[in-house]
Amino acid sequence: MKKITTVLAAVLGISLLTISCSGTTNKNYILATGGTSGTYYPFGGAIANIWNTKIENMNVTAQATGASAENLRLINKGEAEYGIVQNDVMDYAYNGKDLFEGEKLPNIMTIGTLYPEVVQIAVSKSSGITSVADFRGKRISVGDAGSGVEFNAKQIMEGYGLTFNDIKKSNLSFKESAEGIQNGTLDGCFITAGVPNSALQELAFTAGLILIPVDGAAADSICKKYGYYTKTTIPGGTYKGTDTDTAALAIKATLAVSSKLDENTVYEMTKALFSNLNELATAHAKGKEVTAQSAITGVSVPFHPGAIKYYKEIGLMK
Repeated sequence: MKKITTVLAAVLGISLLTISCSGTTNKNYILATGGTSGTYYPFGGAIANIWNTKIENMNVTAQATGASAENLRLINKGEAEYGIVQNDVMDYAYNGKDLFEGEKLPNIMTIGTLYPEVVQIAVSKSSGITSVADFRGKRISVGDAGSGVEFNAKQIMEGYGLTFNDIKKSNLSFKESAEGIQNGTLDGCFITAGVPNSALQELAFTAGLILIPVDGAAADSICKKYGYYTKTTIPGGTYKGTDTDTAALAIKATLAVSSKLDENTVYEMTKALFSNLNELATAHAKGKEVTAQSAITGVSVPFHPGAIKYYKEIGLMK
């Protein structure tokens, strides 16, 4: 009996040692995403799957959240290591301004930008508007109060010499904005989202719409002042009745990371992601828009050293 007890104790000791060793080698992280009905959550799940299958002992969980602002606070507090966020909201958080007035979040860094979320400016056919400069005195929805869309609208109007005092401002959701244009209570609206946007698609099929460009000197000045904007184009035909391309500005969905993570871990995860973009594109349509080359654009919050190491390795940084 004593011999059996000794053997069992030895086996138990080996098992506990194995579990302990396994626990020290596994890397368990949280990737904060967004609501389950949005893009960030399934897209984050696709990224987590690449990390978990391509990096040994990696265990990343894509967690549903309230999206950008919450994700940045979670990373800053150490309750998540990664997050998908809008790059403009990330800029506000890092610098303690606008949405984060008086609340700097110093523990956030950038891995790279992912895909564009376009600032789409739609107006009714009867409005007579052909430029943002024509917004003076018009009924314009600028998104929900305090939202990132509202700040996009403010900054773009500023590029054309206008403020919210120059318009009849409404703070409405995307759906409400489109309905307002359809029923004639609004002249135009700002919608920051992936292209195409469902609310604008419906509007285009019912009352029709005109897309207003952001281009020329105004676009240059906005991009120069706010480093998180990038120039893009809304292709003709995106919405019914819009046959020509429309110049626009975009913010970018961005992969944020805790500054407290070590360089090698972030390097491995950056490399695994950008080395397997074909799998990301297969898993989610937005993956087709992600490239390493575009990942270093629209960034105003410092890159993590691990990401820099990867970008230098492939010749995108010196």
